[in-house]
Amino acid sequence: MNDLLLNNARLVLGTEVVRGHVVVRDGRIAEIGHGTTAAPGAIDLHGDLLLPGLVEVHTDNLERHVMPRPRVYFPMQSAVQSHDAEVAAAGITTVLDAIGVGDPYGDGFRSRDQSALLEVLDRLEDAGALRADHLIHVRCELPADNTQALFAPFARHRRLRLISLMDHTPGQRQWTDVEHARIYYTGKKGWTDARFDEEVRAAPERQAKHAVPNRAWFTAFAREHGVALATHDDTTLAHVEEAHALGASMSEFPTTMDAARHARSLGLCTVAGAPNVVRGGSHSGNVSAIDLAKAGVLDALSSDYVPSSLLQAAWTLHRDAGFSLPEATCVVSRAPAMACGLHDRGEIAVGLQAHLVRVVEVAGLPSVREVFRAGRRVA
Repeated sequence: MNDLLLNNARLVLGTEVVRGHVVVRDGRIAEIGHGTTAAPGAIDLHGDLLLPGLVEVHTDNLERHVMPRPRVYFPMQSAVQSHDAEVAAAGITTVLDAIGVGDPYGDGFRSRDQSALLEVLDRLEDAGALRADHLIHVRCELPADNTQALFAPFARHRRLRLISLMDHTPGQRQWTDVEHARIYYTGKKGWTDARFDEEVRAAPERQAKHAVPNRAWFTAFAREHGVALATHDDTTLAHVEEAHALGASMSEFPTTMDAARHARSLGLCTVAGAPNVVRGGSHSGNVSAIDLAKAGVLDALSSDYVPSSLLQAAWTLHRDAGFSLPEATCVVSRAPAMACGLHDRGEIAVGLQAHLVRVVEVAGLPSVREVFRAGRRVA
């Protein structure tokens, strides 16, 4: 591969922002220089910011493209191509596509076989048609009886990077406030109030029957195969203690300040939602991610359901939570990469993958101008 030389940029490095240039060779960062260079072939970035490519560990965005309307399904390849273009344009160069498996109610998207995704990703990658580097995060709904069966196609695939343990039983974790759960299920899923009330009544028995064996099985699988493990919506200190005992490396979307503090104290990476930061609060009525940041217990962000929110949230942390620009950038790049074992990316440093994002500020907000993955311009 020919060298790529990006010149006259404000480089957002691990601890500082410097005017400089970057040499890319064979897809990796070969040199970082302060000041500008007169070397031939250099691309002048005209003082724009150059950030490491963003790392997204949990996005439901692919689901939105596969099922853009209730019970309306798009072909998987078309959905993946649309999703891939959107995340790349948002500056995301590494994306863990979050695939939800297991549906306690038996009538939702997550009760379907989604293994076609694996063939589509391999086909597009072989054709050089993927902009971002796509890995897999399988979200396992513990109270469902079909979770293990739907997980099976992903079990030993090379893209599997993260398993998260979820329990969306109304009355606990994300849905501690049952009325917030009612709004979600009646609004998004179209349930009647009577259907919701019936599911709430049935939930404890379903949870008791399936959650404990599923938790044990997926924990053992992650440990045996070296797959990163996350817990989801930790709310109490007991939830965090359980996550730590299971060997989880991250606590995704802790719903309370106490849970986030305890997760941090036990060495778990705390991951909050970037939309929570951008909107100024949680859509589920849980703890504010900005408050977590100000309290020093926020490690990483996920765009969750809005890819563009990841970069915007970094700017919000810089503006409103006292983070330096390098610190805010780490929250959306290096920290999530390290939490799921991706040690070769997430920072502008010699030897790492040349995943880079050129950013310009417009009215105080970041706008992506160019994106490079392994030194190749992809957006």
